[in-house]
Amino acid sequence: MPPRLSPANARRPAVVADAHDAGADAPPAGQGRRRTRTHPAAASLMTLVDPVVRAGAWAAGSDAPEKTEVRIGFIPLTDCASIVMAAALGLDRKHGIRITPAREASWAGVRDKLVNGELDAAHVLYGLVYGVQLGIGGPRKDMAVLMNLNRNGQAISLSTKLADKGVRDGASLRAYMTRETRQYTFAQTFPTGTHAMWLYYWLAAHGIDPMREARAITVPPPQMVANMRLGLMDGFCAGEPWHARAIADGIGFTAETTQGIWRDHPEKTLGTTAEFVQKYPNTARAMVAAVLEASRFIDASVSNRRRTAETIAAPSCVDTDMALILDRMLGRYANGLGRTWDDPDAMHFHRDGEANYPYLSDGMWFLTQHKRWGLLKEHPDYLAVARKVNRLDVYRQAAAAAQVPLPASDFRAARLMDGVVWDATRDPRAYADGFAIRV
Repeated sequence: MPPRLSPANARRPAVVADAHDAGADAPPAGQGRRRTRTHPAAASLMTLVDPVVRAGAWAAGSDAPEKTEVRIGFIPLTDCASIVMAAALGLDRKHGIRITPAREASWAGVRDKLVNGELDAAHVLYGLVYGVQLGIGGPRKDMAVLMNLNRNGQAISLSTKLADKGVRDGASLRAYMTRETRQYTFAQTFPTGTHAMWLYYWLAAHGIDPMREARAITVPPPQMVANMRLGLMDGFCAGEPWHARAIADGIGFTAETTQGIWRDHPEKTLGTTAEFVQKYPNTARAMVAAVLEASRFIDASVSNRRRTAETIAAPSCVDTDMALILDRMLGRYANGLGRTWDDPDAMHFHRDGEANYPYLSDGMWFLTQHKRWGLLKEHPDYLAVARKVNRLDVYRQAAAAAQVPLPASDFRAARLMDGVVWDATRDPRAYADGFAIRV
């Protein structure tokens, strides 16, 4: 059943299921069902929230959302699912708001509509939010990351023309580029966004300087396949289902998944402006709580993922074959060259809240890459920026409302594909400056 979408004449559908009335799609007894029942009243939930947090959004003595109709933008990608399902499942109404998912054409359009207030919030690239915060990749405005929407699940595709020349992966691409000297063009979806950072990291890890040995262009995700078909680029990094679509259309193959670059990497966020959070703190909390519950629903079972894939495949949403969405949502991968595998690190939407927490270290990592590739000319105060943008206070309030556990720390470390360890508690300046290939 398709969700309700803008424009305004799109009809609101019947509720697919409430989280506490999910029937066979609910998690098995004793596992997730306990958290999907109707939650205690706000007064009871107050006892679950840290007193410092309580003094924030609930300082006025009411947790009622100040703005009950919210417009949340999204790009037609698989990882918009939790926002769409929050509306389709009626989880928004449970938290006192009505979400209207608004399909957008490009990340630049999402950025502009967030900045000028046409959108209340958006399914948005992590690095885009940080870029606006620092005035790179567009106008500067104070921004807010309210939660992480998903981990993993993006990819890098190369053209079948390269496959015909024997290219299969990053190493063979490097060897081919060394032999065949010409201009190589690779597309990403936004200059400061996640896909640009994954693409550049992957190329550099294989000894290819993305700034000197290749040309990077920006293409909206839904246009990637068409541009590859026209021969305008040699490869691209974007979200699903466009890599599966490239394989189905016979124009590309999957050279790498982004979880192969960084296992459990952060991806899209629920982003908004700092001004919105200041003006509507309870609404911000309600949005996050509703999306958290939708995230939990999606990850609870295979049948829930199937229902989600059916919903977002609609013409008003992602507008593609449901099977192309579902297979990679379930970790069933085929690279288009004969290899198939089941990937346990495919796209995660919840993982008991682990996939949703807006870790300070995740935001700091994007800043290090912005500095690495010359988008930032000077080192920022990495931790201070992350503390300002990532609204842990709002997330914690929403997690209490949705009964989602919190991690023990605001930081996490990771070893990426080149063996380099990212640990934000060390020296992010040295990390950003320590790569052999950088601007």
